[in-house]
Amino acid sequence: MQKKAIIIGAGPAGLTAAYELLQRTDVMPVILEKSTDIGGISKTVNYKGNRIDIGGHRFFSKSDRVMDWWMTVMPLDKEAAEIFTISYQQKTREVKIPQKKNDSDTLVAENPDLIMLVRKRLSRIYFLHKFFTYPIQLSVDTLRKLGIITTISIMISYLQAQAFPRKNEKTLEDFMINRFGKTLYNLFFKHYTEKVWGVPCNEISAEWGAQRIKGISIGKAIAHAAKSAWNASKPKDIKQKNVETSLIEQFLYPKHGPGQLWEEVAHQVTSQGATLLMQHDVARIITSGNRVTAVEAIDRTTGATILLEGDYFFSTMPVQELVAGLQANVPKDIREIAAGLQYRDFITIGILLKNLSWQNAKTGAYEALSLKDTWIYIQEKDVKVGRLQLFNNWSPYMVKDPDTTWVGMEYFCNKGDDFWALSDEEIRQTAIKELCQIGLARTEDVLDATVLRMEKTYPAYFGTYNRFDEVRNYIDTFENLFLVGRNGMHKYNNSDHSMLTAMVAVDNIAAGIKTKGNIWSINTEQEYHEEKK
Repeated sequence: MQKKAIIIGAGPAGLTAAYELLQRTDVMPVILEKSTDIGGISKTVNYKGNRIDIGGHRFFSKSDRVMDWWMTVMPLDKEAAEIFTISYQQKTREVKIPQKKNDSDTLVAENPDLIMLVRKRLSRIYFLHKFFTYPIQLSVDTLRKLGIITTISIMISYLQAQAFPRKNEKTLEDFMINRFGKTLYNLFFKHYTEKVWGVPCNEISAEWGAQRIKGISIGKAIAHAAKSAWNASKPKDIKQKNVETSLIEQFLYPKHGPGQLWEEVAHQVTSQGATLLMQHDVARIITSGNRVTAVEAIDRTTGATILLEGDYFFSTMPVQELVAGLQANVPKDIREIAAGLQYRDFITIGILLKNLSWQNAKTGAYEALSLKDTWIYIQEKDVKVGRLQLFNNWSPYMVKDPDTTWVGMEYFCNKGDDFWALSDEEIRQTAIKELCQIGLARTEDVLDATVLRMEKTYPAYFGTYNRFDEVRNYIDTFENLFLVGRNGMHKYNNSDHSMLTAMVAVDNIAAGIKTKGNIWSINTEQEYHEEKK
């Protein structure tokens, strides 16, 4: 009989696992997705022809394996391939859509919709109603906007941090002060980070910083800016191998958002025989000894319960829910640690505008504002919004009418807190009010707005996280159960890291490897670090 893999979740990790199994093994995947959408938090929501990318997803990786994978599914459009020098060689993966190569061996798509665009990255900080470069730099522009006294204080505190760093970095506060100095930390990092996580920085593990902003520091930001100016006239290489992820200048992006890529992957795996069951919520994970034997799922459309047996099991569901549903003699402390894991939830409000507006300080009149940013980090303390996305700049095809501006306002919250408990209409009005309050729009320019809620978007590095290794070690004793992806591993991975965890898990199956250490090392080993020694 053909072997079967039960995959929980149709996000990047789950769909990558299914694709890899079909390409390289004789194992047939069955994918269970509890929602109505493909892609997990990488889905794209279509609201009246305007598309929303939940959280923003830049398609960029230091892993050639991931970059090749993406471009196999969605090659570059012809125009981008002519402008940018990229060299990708397809090795073992069969190309699934019509394509050809141009003179520089770049994969070029012939399908006008199923393409990757190359987009310029611009992310800035909005603070005191002024725009600052991101990551923050001690530049002439920063000096002018902050003033000489504040800038001198930043420089002195930075030098003090370099000369007398905090020993044994335990908290995120330690991590950031060591790299940026106390003044800059208090100005640009402390409040924003606490807005994101809802807890003080001195209660968050330094591991979050080590995973998310590894190699970034003032010195590296300045060096990168100087190098970029020197190489401004040279052709761009999308690989950007020696560039910190937070400093990349360009990235790939699907024409209609990240969900388009994952919808195509879902189409490809089902066309090859995989089963995809939508709106099926896994309730119980059945075990026997050190193996998982089946999962029990509830069909949300009918209420019926189904039992699916398998040989291998991939879980991208939150570890908290996985352990709660595990039918085994789970030690009491493991259940308690898993139950104590915490998450941060997320609300995006899409606001359609005639245009952004900016108030002229001299005349007081509002003028149309054109911004090239993809993300804008909102540091203003008098508003709850944490970040803005300008979807027009991610891809012009994300917006139905190019003469309008499609903005995503991002709020970080916890399910059940005061903000989450507001009605959608109250949240819409709050977002519109705050966008006008920070001086980037006028109420009369608002055309429409919609609210999207996402639970468990960010696994948190506090709560019982300091004992997570105990949970990991216990779950790893089930030899045919593979934890992959962001929530599956309770690890704040980017989508490329999530994909790599699934790829390596399939590598292990194909090679008969029983240990899981190489999966957990993704985004931990130096090969996957943003920092390069």
